[in-house]
Amino acid sequence: MHNDIHDLRQILKSVKTIAVVGLSAQWNRPSFFAAKYMQAHGYTIIPVNPRYAAGQGPDTAQAQHILGETCYASLLDIPQQVDLVDVFRRTEDVLPIAEQALQIGAKCLWQQLGVENHEADQLFRNAGRSSVTNRCVKIEHARIFGGLQWVGVNTGMISAKRPV
Repeated sequence: MHNDIHDLRQILKSVKTIAVVGLSAQWNRPSFFAAKYMQAHGYTIIPVNPRYAAGQGPDTAQAQHILGETCYASLLDIPQQVDLVDVFRRTEDVLPIAEQALQIGAKCLWQQLGVENHEADQLFRNAGRSSVTNRCVKIEHARIFGGLQWVGVNTGMISAKRPV
């Protein structure tokens, strides 16, 4: 069975660099909260969001930084090794992301809570790599390694719903 605690522990212990696809620069978005938590726990975070990358958005001359890291438009633009690709996108958007993740040699594809693209999951597994679906990397890290608190979980501060 995949996504069991032993597999999740092995994944989180073995990776060092996480590309977060769909990472928002807004502090109150779940992607920002999860990435900030993982960064605070020693992981290198690489933001991937075309809205904030060089040549995009309001300042087309220079890439914006999220959590102090340069933001890239695509996984293929990242100039360093990526161990885990954490996906904060809709289920139907995941397959091309998974294909890019394989191209760059990522060890694991991680689909966040509510994201469960079975075709992308199978693609990664068939390539002999790890894949996690419908799980939050921050919650799983805190659950497995200690530190799961109510902070950000039941405060109403963090929500997947967009403000009206």
